[in-house]
Amino acid sequence: MSRCSPSTEIAKGIRVHSDFHHLISRRGFLIAAAGVAASAPMRPVRASATEERRIKVAPSQARLTGTDGPQTPVWAYDGTVPGPTLRLRQREPARIVVDNGLDEDTTVHWHGIRLPNAMDGVPGLTQKPIKPGESFVYEFTPPDAGTFWYHPHADSLVQLGRGLAGALIVEEAEPVAVDRDLLWLLQDWRLAKDGQIAAGFGNMMDAAMSGRVGNVVTINGTVPADQLVKAGERIRLRLANASLARIMALRFEGHRPVVVAIDGQPCDPHEPDSGRLVLAPAMRIDVMLDMQGDPGKRYAVIDDFYDGLAYTLTTLAYDEAPPLRAHPLDAPVGLPRNPLPAPDLAGAERQEIVLQGGMMGGGKLAGVGGMMGMGMPGMNGEAAWAINGTSMTGDGHAGMAPQFTLRRGTTCHLTMRNETAWWHPMHIHGFSMSVLSRNGSSVPHRQWQDTVLLAPKDTIECAFVADNPGDWMLHCHVADHQMAGLMTVFRVT
Repeated sequence: MSRCSPSTEIAKGIRVHSDFHHLISRRGFLIAAAGVAASAPMRPVRASATEERRIKVAPSQARLTGTDGPQTPVWAYDGTVPGPTLRLRQREPARIVVDNGLDEDTTVHWHGIRLPNAMDGVPGLTQKPIKPGESFVYEFTPPDAGTFWYHPHADSLVQLGRGLAGALIVEEAEPVAVDRDLLWLLQDWRLAKDGQIAAGFGNMMDAAMSGRVGNVVTINGTVPADQLVKAGERIRLRLANASLARIMALRFEGHRPVVVAIDGQPCDPHEPDSGRLVLAPAMRIDVMLDMQGDPGKRYAVIDDFYDGLAYTLTTLAYDEAPPLRAHPLDAPVGLPRNPLPAPDLAGAERQEIVLQGGMMGGGKLAGVGGMMGMGMPGMNGEAAWAINGTSMTGDGHAGMAPQFTLRRGTTCHLTMRNETAWWHPMHIHGFSMSVLSRNGSSVPHRQWQDTVLLAPKDTIECAFVADNPGDWMLHCHVADHQMAGLMTVFRVT
């Protein structure tokens, strides 16, 4: 099986324990659910300076295995999984009130948005948690157009795993020339045989290995369905991975998707390596798809990230009508760039973070200078991972000491080195990073990302201008890994 960027052998280093094999067999691997962006759970909601938007976080129910399947208790924004799609306008202020109907604290992190630190949603670090029955007002003006999302940053593993996620789309000032704009928000669930969410959040094997990978995948919270398309149309497809741990590598049979944005930031349009779109938890990829298939034909969209566990995510089903146009739409596919400050590499301050820990071959925990204690890693809040020898567990709290401090306006040249045997999507709050190199080779296409996927033993160099003051999180977005220590903080003064 061929493999693509970020590594030519993308599934090496994925060590799957026996419980994972029990959950995910080749025969009964998963239920893959695909739906159109216009489905009810993805209804667009306008939030603007003139309209205050309220979102309630509360328990709800969803039929994750189909209309004939059982109701699954979930936690949801406004009663739907995923939550309502918020559509904002670039450079227009937004005001969103979040009401907490759970029996525990929550917050909302507006993932990928460059916003004021007080609006970032990290409990203790940037705001007081939203207590049960209380509310919090988030106000910010998104500087960048693109595909973003929102999710909790309190009890992250459980709250994300029970369904709390929603898409946030910031629209460009001028409409993009496409026939349709679709969103696929992907979520991964670990369900028991009765269709209920399986117990065991934060168990040792997940915490110290690949994280809580599930056995059911949904798109836009819907059951398996064909994606209906028309020959000759151009679709802007926004892909967002809201899974706890599942990495995906999507291949569109018979089609040539063109990547136009990563993590909401436009890049040089390009076809992905080997035709596969690698999407780790928290990442987003926008692609342009010219539908050049034959009327009446069907084409599979396959996820083949994990060796031996490929499956059909959904199917592009063409209607019988003649092509909408004889030739692809005569309009550029590139998107207008966002106003990101250009790093000054010549005068940059260099920082390095080293990812350590996790289970290695033979089930031993690789720590700082050897074993990290005799207790079970990742259990009861114990650390299974470290950054530069320090483990920060949980979701964030007051008084977290920064790993490094940057003067406002300084360019930071950040090297991230993965010394573990596992994959880590590293997410930076408050900034987008220019991705410079991977393992010594330049990264093409002028890519900016807020979540960068490191394969085992990868070294990635990035750069950003520290123009946003505050204490900011930097952590792995495999939720088990973050909760078990793969998290740090840096400060901009």
